[in-house]
Amino acid sequence: MNLLLFFTIFAQIGLFAVGGGLATLPFLFDLADKSDWLTREMVGNMLAVAQSLPGAIGVNTSAYTGFRYMGITGALCAVLGLISPSIIIITIVARILTAFGENTVVKAVFSGLRPAAAGLLAAAGFGAIKLSLYKASAPHWYELLRWRECILFAVLFLAVYKFKKNPVIYIAAAGIAGVVLGL
Repeated sequence: MNLLLFFTIFAQIGLFAVGGGLATLPFLFDLADKSDWLTREMVGNMLAVAQSLPGAIGVNTSAYTGFRYMGITGALCAVLGLISPSIIIITIVARILTAFGENTVVKAVFSGLRPAAAGLLAAAGFGAIKLSLYKASAPHWYELLRWRECILFAVLFLAVYKFKKNPVIYIAAAGIAGVVLGL
């Protein structure tokens, strides 16, 4: 595979993933559907690992994908491809905002980007929930849900809602529960 192709694919993901790292997930799921580089399950596993590592989710997942298929050069190409559009756009936007920050057209553009970011983040969240809690290959209707995962999700959701402790506690608890339950 060509490094330029790898760079280009991740640059496209970086260009349209408005809203941050989680917004890259719908594009990574699409990449998993269209290529043999990833599977949806691998994207879900990368999400779980990337959430617990320092750094941006999109950068972590692109680095993993690049490294898995092309080694260190693939990881560098994927990460550079993912972040290049953001760097270019942020530089341009910073210059525009200093000159035209109060312009009604500029304000309207940013107002229009908010729903796009919210939609991408919602799609990422629903995709992660579907991947984690739903088993499409189940032979019977009552096996469509991954019941142990659903119970763990509900317990952690209620704990986060009720106790509002440091997120590290919930991440560690979920990791321990996953090991103990064999998830």
